[in-house]
Amino acid sequence: MASESQIPPDAQHYLVCGSEDCEKNCQFYCNDCHQPMCEQCQDKHQKNKKTKSHEVVPYKQRKRQLPVEKCQIHPTKEMVLLCEECQIPICYKCTARKEHRGHAFTDLEIDFDEKVSLCHEEIAKIRNYFEPTSQDLKKEIAGDATEIKKIMDGIKTSMKAEAESLKKLVDTVTSDKIKQVEKIEQSLLETLNGQNQKIDVYINYLSDLITTFYSYLSPSNIKQITLALKSESFIIQPIPETSKPVPPVFTAGNFSKEDVTQLLGRITVPNTKPENRKIKPMETASTQLKPTGKQRKQGREKSDVKLTLSLSSSVTKVREYTVPGVSNVFHISLGKSGRLWVSDGDCNLVQTDLQGNQLQKIQTSGGSEGYHTVTHDGDLIYTDKNNKVINRITPDNTINEFIKTGNCKPLSIHSSHINGDILVGMRKGEEAKVTRYNKTGTEIQNIQRDKKGQELYSDPHYITENINGDVCVSDYRKHAVVVVDKSGQHRFSYTGQRSNFNPFGISTDVLGHILVCDDTVHLLDQDGQFLSLLLTNQQGVYSPCSVCVDDENNLWLGQNITNRVAVYKYLQ
Repeated sequence: MASESQIPPDAQHYLVCGSEDCEKNCQFYCNDCHQPMCEQCQDKHQKNKKTKSHEVVPYKQRKRQLPVEKCQIHPTKEMVLLCEECQIPICYKCTARKEHRGHAFTDLEIDFDEKVSLCHEEIAKIRNYFEPTSQDLKKEIAGDATEIKKIMDGIKTSMKAEAESLKKLVDTVTSDKIKQVEKIEQSLLETLNGQNQKIDVYINYLSDLITTFYSYLSPSNIKQITLALKSESFIIQPIPETSKPVPPVFTAGNFSKEDVTQLLGRITVPNTKPENRKIKPMETASTQLKPTGKQRKQGREKSDVKLTLSLSSSVTKVREYTVPGVSNVFHISLGKSGRLWVSDGDCNLVQTDLQGNQLQKIQTSGGSEGYHTVTHDGDLIYTDKNNKVINRITPDNTINEFIKTGNCKPLSIHSSHINGDILVGMRKGEEAKVTRYNKTGTEIQNIQRDKKGQELYSDPHYITENINGDVCVSDYRKHAVVVVDKSGQHRFSYTGQRSNFNPFGISTDVLGHILVCDDTVHLLDQDGQFLSLLLTNQQGVYSPCSVCVDDENNLWLGQNITNRVAVYKYLQ
C-alpha cells in the first residue's frame, strides 16, 4: 500500500480512523499526536483533559509528520532542527558545535511541513493549470491542423478549377483555328477542282477534234479536207493554264512551362511571423488544496510579491462594439478568436465578431437570464427552458441536444474554467436549485438547501464560479447574490447597499472579486464584503444587465437600453 506522502492530494482513497478498535472514516488529524481520527474520536480527543489543548484540524490541513532520521554525528539523537544559515538538518546537540554557534534554528517539523505543502501546491498547479492548459493547446493545434487541411483543400480545388478553365479556353482556341484551316483547305480544293474540270473540257475537245480529223481521211472527202486545212478550226487550241496550290504554313506557338504557370496563378506564403499561441495566465487556475491558516498567510505574502494586478484608482472605457440583431444586451459569452455571443430580452441569440459582423443568429426561449456559456472546447451551450433541455452548438454550427433536465426548467448556465463542469440554475414550480454536471453531461451534484433545510434559491437566473470553486448565483426573487462553496455549503448572501436590490449579470475575476449588476455594477471581495460601486450613472451606465471578465482582465458590460457592449479596464 502506498504511504501517505505518496498518495496524490486529490486521490479518492479511504482513510481509517487511527484510534484503537475504530474503523470509521477519518476526517480529522491531531497535529500533536500525528493521528488521524473520525468525528466521534475527535470529539472525545478534545474533551480529554490530557489532549484538549492539542491542535486538531481537518485531515487535508494536517501537518506532515517528520520522518525519523538519526544524526550522523550524534547517532543516538534524532534530527529535529534546521540550521537556517547552513540549511542542513541537525539534532539538539549539534547546536553547541563550533560550526553552528550563533546561527538561527527552525523547528525541522515545521520546515518539513511547509516543504511538503509546497510540493502539493506544485502538484496542484500542474494538475489544475499546466496539464489542462497543455491539453487545451493540443486541442487548439488539432483544430488548426483541421483548418489548415480545409484551407489547402480549398486551394487545390481552386487550382483544379483554374486548370479546367484554361483547358476549356485552349479547346475553344484550338477549335477556332481548326475551323480556319478547314476553310483554307476548302478554298484550295475548290480551286483545284475548277482546274480539273477545265482540263476535262479540254480533253473532250481533243477527242472531238480527233474524230473530225478522222473524218477528213476518207477518199471521198478530198475537197472537204482541203477546205478544212485552210480554216482556223484546223488549228489545235493550246492546253489551258493551271497553277499549283500554295498551302498555308503552321507556326508553332512560343510558350514554356513558366508561361503556363503564370496563367494558372501562383501560391505564396505570407512573409509574416507566426503568432504565438495564447496561454492563459496561471492566476486563473485554482487549486484544490485547502490551505491552513499558516499557509493562507504564506499565500497572502507570496501574492503580495507575485501578483501584480490590483484595483485601478479609476475605471476606463477602452472599446465599444455595436451588436447587430439584438435590441439590448442581457448576457454575454466570450468565445475564441475574437468572437462573442450576445442575447437580448426578445429571445435572440447572436454570434458576432469584433468588427460588428453578424455570424449566426438563433431564436431561443431565453430572455433576461444568463442562459448561454462557452466551454473549454469553444462550444456554445445554452438552455431551452420551454423544452427543458440544454443544447450544444459546435464550432461547425451544428446544434445538438446535450442534456435533458427532466421536470425542471433550466434558466442559467456556466461552464467551469477550473474543471469544465457545467453549473445550471433551474426551477420547478416554486422550487429552485443548482445542478452540477460533468463535461460529458452526467449529473454529479444538486445544491438546494442550507444546513437548516432552508431553500437557498428562488430564481437563479444568472450563475458563475469563483477561482476558489464557490458557486455564485444572482437570484432575482430573493433580491440577493447567493454564494455556496464547491461542496454546496452556504457561505454568504449579499443583498446590496440599499433596499430593492435586483441582481442580474454576475462574473468573477482572477483576484476572486465578484462583480454583479443591479442599476450599477457592485464589486465584492471573495468573502462577500462590499468594496465599491464600480460603474454608475457617472460613467454613463444606467441599466447594466450583463457583465463578464476576459482573459486579459477587461470588463465587458451590456445594458438593457442599448445594443452596444462596452469594454472597461479596472485592474492595473
